[in-house]
Amino acid sequence: MIHQNQPLLAAGKPLSDASAAMIMVHGRGASAESILSLASEFDLPEFAYLAPQAAGYTWYPQRFIAPTAQNEPHLSSALQRVGEVVVQIEQHGIPAEKIILLGFSQGACLVVEYAARNAKRWGGVAVLSGGLIGDKVTLENYTGSLDGTPAFLGCSDPDFHIPAERVRESTHILRQLSADVTERLYPNLGHTINQDEVDFVRQMMKSIL
Repeated sequence: MIHQNQPLLAAGKPLSDASAAMIMVHGRGASAESILSLASEFDLPEFAYLAPQAAGYTWYPQRFIAPTAQNEPHLSSALQRVGEVVVQIEQHGIPAEKIILLGFSQGACLVVEYAARNAKRWGGVAVLSGGLIGDKVTLENYTGSLDGTPAFLGCSDPDFHIPAERVRESTHILRQLSADVTERLYPNLGHTINQDEVDFVRQMMKSIL
């Protein structure tokens, strides 16, 4: 598969010593190293931080609002890669409810899609400039319950890459899947991560320690 056997970078505590973990998924054209640098902003060294690297620095070739088939087989490989990291964390005794899935841009789309397709109680889902994947998103695409999982969706309005309407649609579906969702659309923020988002995610992290 495309993204299997790519590097997995780590920061914070080793998995064997950590009580909680965060999977950090980078955006298109970026790197595991770049998203992992965000760990220092959270200043919670008790966490294990793991960042998988996409092959060719891109998780899937087309925009996330393209028909899903146009992003295959890359998308399935990317979702599988996130799942492999989850398994690795769980094998060290850290359960799903102590794992936070975080992504930015293309990575944000990937983590929210993964969480919705693998609905259970997660420690949290942090969607920084992203939304569910596909030309249309409906509840019928997903099954199960997120069982009160805290989810945060933050995005600029407007954002050239992420339509605000898709953020709202994603919030709606996550709520139907029983997630506890906070959505924040920031006026003219640009395609970036702001301090308010960092602060919110940090509180989410502290709540599961």
